[in-house]
Amino acid sequence: MTSDQPVLLLTAASVGFLHTLLGPDHYLPFAVMARAGRWSRAKTTALTLACGLGHVLSSVVLGAAGIAFGVVLTRMVGLETFRDRIASWFLIAFGLVYFAWGVQRALRRRPHTHLHAHAHGTVHAHTHIHENEHVHLHSAEPDSHASSEARLTPWILFTVFVTGPCKPLIPLLMYPAAQQSFFGVVWVTVVFGLATLATMLLAVLACAAGLERLPFKHFEHYSHALAGAAVALCGLAIRYLGL
Repeated sequence: MTSDQPVLLLTAASVGFLHTLLGPDHYLPFAVMARAGRWSRAKTTALTLACGLGHVLSSVVLGAAGIAFGVVLTRMVGLETFRDRIASWFLIAFGLVYFAWGVQRALRRRPHTHLHAHAHGTVHAHTHIHENEHVHLHSAEPDSHASSEARLTPWILFTVFVTGPCKPLIPLLMYPAAQQSFFGVVWVTVVFGLATLATMLLAVLACAAGLERLPFKHFEHYSHALAGAAVALCGLAIRYLGL
C-alpha cells in the first residue's frame, strides 16, 4: 500500500457517503414506493441493494473500460453527465406516469354508498367501489392493477438506477490507475461501493420507517399518486438542481 492509499480510501468512503446522502434519488423513490405498495422490509432491502449494486457497477464497468482504452478523464466525465441526464428524464417520466395511474386508481377505488329500497319497504345501504363494478369492500377480490404495479415497479427502478451514474467514482478510479496501482483501483471501488450501498440502505429504511409513522389515513387512497409525485420531483431536482 502506497503512502497516499489510506487517504484515498478515506476519500472514497467519504465521497460515497456524501454523494448518496445528498442525492435524494438514492433513497426517496424506494421509501415512497415501499409505503405506497406496502412492501415488506425484506423486499425493500433486497430491491434497494440490487438497484444500488447496479448503480455502482455500471460506473465501475465504464471506468474500467476507460482505463483499459486510455480514455481521458474529461471524456469519461462527459459521458457520465450524459447518462445522468438520461436517468433523470427516466425518473421524471416514471414518476409522472405513476402519478397519473395513482390518481386514476384513487378515484376509481374511492368508496361511496348507494341506498336501495326493496319492495317490502327495507332500505339497504350498499357501499362499493368502481374499480371492479359493485364489488363490496369486504369481498377481498384480487386487484389486477395493483399486482401488475407490484411486478413492474421494481424493474423500472432497477433500469433507472443502472442507467444513472455514480459520477464521483470514475475520477476516484482514474487517480490510482494513473499511478499504475491495480490494487488501488480495486480497493477504491470496494470502499466506495460499500459506503454507497450502506448509506443508501440506511437512508431508505429510515425514510420508510418515518413515512409509516405519519398520519396518512385520510390520504391512503392517494398513496400511489403521492409516491409518483415524489419520484418525479426527485428527477426534476437531479435535472435542474444538480442534486
